[in-house]
Amino acid sequence: MRSSAFVLVLLCFVADAAVVEHTFNVGNLTVSRLCEHRVITAVNGQLPGPTVEANEGDTLVVHVTNESPYNMSIHWHGIFQMLSAWADGPNMVTQCPIRPGNSYTYKFNVTGQEGTLWWHAHVSFLRATVHGALIIRPRGGLARCPFPQPHNEVPIVLGEWWKANVVDVADEAFLTGGNPNISDAFTINGQPGDSYECSKKHTYRLKVVAGKTYMLRIINSALNNQLFFKVAGHNFTVVAVDASYTKPYKTDVVVIAPGQTVDALMVADAAPGRYYMAARPYISTGPQGPPFDSSTTTGIVNYRSAHGSSPPAMPTMPPFNDTATAHRFFTEITGLLKPGQPTVPLVVDEQMFVTFGLGLAPCEPGQVRCNTTAGSFAASMNNVSFRFPTTMSLLDAQYKGVSGVYTADFPDNPPVLFDFTNLTVNTDPSLQPLRSTVKGTKLKKVKHNATVEMVLQNTAILGTENHPLHLHGFNFFVLAQGFGNFNATAAASSYNLVDPQVRNTVAVPAGGWAVIRFVANNPGASLSFRRPLHRRGSRTYTV
Repeated sequence: MRSSAFVLVLLCFVADAAVVEHTFNVGNLTVSRLCEHRVITAVNGQLPGPTVEANEGDTLVVHVTNESPYNMSIHWHGIFQMLSAWADGPNMVTQCPIRPGNSYTYKFNVTGQEGTLWWHAHVSFLRATVHGALIIRPRGGLARCPFPQPHNEVPIVLGEWWKANVVDVADEAFLTGGNPNISDAFTINGQPGDSYECSKKHTYRLKVVAGKTYMLRIINSALNNQLFFKVAGHNFTVVAVDASYTKPYKTDVVVIAPGQTVDALMVADAAPGRYYMAARPYISTGPQGPPFDSSTTTGIVNYRSAHGSSPPAMPTMPPFNDTATAHRFFTEITGLLKPGQPTVPLVVDEQMFVTFGLGLAPCEPGQVRCNTTAGSFAASMNNVSFRFPTTMSLLDAQYKGVSGVYTADFPDNPPVLFDFTNLTVNTDPSLQPLRSTVKGTKLKKVKHNATVEMVLQNTAILGTENHPLHLHGFNFFVLAQGFGNFNATAAASSYNLVDPQVRNTVAVPAGGWAVIRFVANNPGASLSFRRPLHRRGSRTYTV
């Protein structure tokens, strides 16, 4: 009898699941921004691209035709890709790029996930304009969510805008071995807002009804900047991050790193009128850091019952360097597990201590304008800077057992222990070797179902910075975060093993550390810790 009931439930579940099919035509699009006409790469002639919506348990099939002049791949940021690693999308990691004039079909299931994720290009800087929301609703609708059902839900995609061709920006940084040029504007749903020149008509507007609740599905699609986001006269209740539910967290500001998502309820409870929503960067590098885009993007929240044309109220934004506000937001959120979801594993099988930041690598032959004496900026983890394979993807090489494409010797610890967050590492000649990094295609292999704990330690090499790190194919528990050098004995008492937030992208504090834990339960997937593009270097690392 118990067996028959199980079969009946299973059949009902399968019958409810659907195949959701989309076609993405990637090509050139001419748009007007900041007083100039620009040709950008976009999907289906839209910026942001189309929102992909599905219910938990559905199968997504997306046919991508590349009509652009560039190689292309699409990453489904945050999707587990359980037994479908081929569809994950990172260029030369799980697939070769889709060459101009060619097509590729992504097919994957979204079982066990609910909330806001997103998709984006995973080649060069094309993510700047090739991106869109990916929304997974509970089977049975939002009424099944562990929070009051909103009147409406609205994607808020935060981005960056360059007047220059973004591929040229990336290529220029590679040729010189230095920083990519900073962006010229930030955007809300592809619009810079009326604080920029020639942009009054390029301002996102959200109409609301007084007393109603709206769920803002906030996505940071920016390449290089963490952002503060506020709406004048309104507060938020955060109910999910990275498509994982949270205990209700009340705040008047959202802080969001590149790659992260935040679901926030906003009640339209202010006096009927017009109010700016605004986003500006959080900069954690200090006064000696590199230049940054200090502009502010705005949209307008407009009450339908408002009369008159008075200017919108502007929120008071945090200072650019408000680390206290950023750290409070990133650390005070706690997780809310639905019945049946996995809890924090208490026994650890694999432990890794991973230092990350910037280093200097020898100029490569193609870097014709690189300073051969100083070297080239390169992101590194444990002093290894990822080198993309050139003949086949990592997953293809793993599947076919092809040798010579990668080595399975990514180190569990840094080669040298030092005072990681002490800025003298940049001035003491005796510490010069610590600033050097080696290029390599090195992977870390773990056993299926092993519990992995990583300590992620930011270093002061070439400057400290609050930095996002994203894990492909898995969510992880964020157990603790702090400043300075990680001390295992002192940190143990701060571990949250009861209700930690669950994420796929963590913002590691500037000059600090974070501890994450996950179960490697996705067989065949390439474990990729990939660093979102950085304004002081555009290298990527993979574990």
